[in-house]
Amino acid sequence: MEKKSIHQWAQDILNAEAAAIKGIVINEAFEQAVELAYQHTSENKAGSLVISGLGKCNFIAQKISATLASTGTPSHFLHPTEAMHGDLGRIRSCDVVVLLSFSGNTEEVISLAALLRQDHVPTIAITGNADSHLAKLATVTLWIGNITEACPHNLAPTASTTAMLALGDALALCVSRKRDFKAEDFRKFHPGGLLGRQLMPVTEAMRFAVGHSLELAHTGMTLGEAYQLADEKSQGRRAGAMLIVNEQGKLAGIFTDSDLRRLVVKEGGQVMNLPIEQVMTANPKHLTSQSLVRDAVQMARELRIDEIPVVDENNQPLGLIDVQDLVALKVIES
Repeated sequence: MEKKSIHQWAQDILNAEAAAIKGIVINEAFEQAVELAYQHTSENKAGSLVISGLGKCNFIAQKISATLASTGTPSHFLHPTEAMHGDLGRIRSCDVVVLLSFSGNTEEVISLAALLRQDHVPTIAITGNADSHLAKLATVTLWIGNITEACPHNLAPTASTTAMLALGDALALCVSRKRDFKAEDFRKFHPGGLLGRQLMPVTEAMRFAVGHSLELAHTGMTLGEAYQLADEKSQGRRAGAMLIVNEQGKLAGIFTDSDLRRLVVKEGGQVMNLPIEQVMTANPKHLTSQSLVRDAVQMARELRIDEIPVVDENNQPLGLIDVQDLVALKVIES
């Protein structure tokens, strides 16, 4: 028989793990688990989801706990062996404990489940054996199905841990959705790193704000008058673009330094006498006060523009986000 290539083996492994996830059935038990987790971590009960597992399930449990915590559900990991040596004090009656065991018969996990049952602490089992001791002890059992490991000997935890992780993610995100967890909430739990910076309100990132470092030009001005006003008010920090408003103070257009260079090449030295409405880009693409930095990054990349106006709910300019603001935040390359 012809031996499989590394490429074929790798594809078979990925197919096996994908099949394990696809085979999980979301049923009434899953809905019960979500409700149990949500109710016990609500403001009324102020509980946590304590996640526990041994061996490879140890690491899966830690990842599920981290996902829960980062999406608004209080959670921490508990090692089942350490629980038997003093760490049971980490569990309160208002908590819910999620126990991971593929066989459902891991001695340390069973012992912990039995103690929690005696203390009337609700538990959620994630297991590959719906008839196991763990399943019988748990308040709710989530079965990952009949799984064949991706390991050629069907021994090393591979497809089973992938399925547990995926089901844990589903549990975490469904609880998060139930508590109406928003992007701004996500940012509170991720103040550092790229994620946190991308979820920052664009108004916090812009250096050029109206009334401080940005003066608005008005329709009816010449280009020269607009630049003179900008220079007088810039205090040494002039933006690479001017925002133009109409008589109602609403955004009417934008004119950039790049526009000026192109205009001078085309028209010569008389360009400063031109009406600004004649040369500005009317009704420019813009962001609002509700926009996030990631929205600015997307607009800068898709439209290839360096300056983006930011307006309020009445379309009145609040400021200007410059591509260099995004570079400074390290959310876009220079």
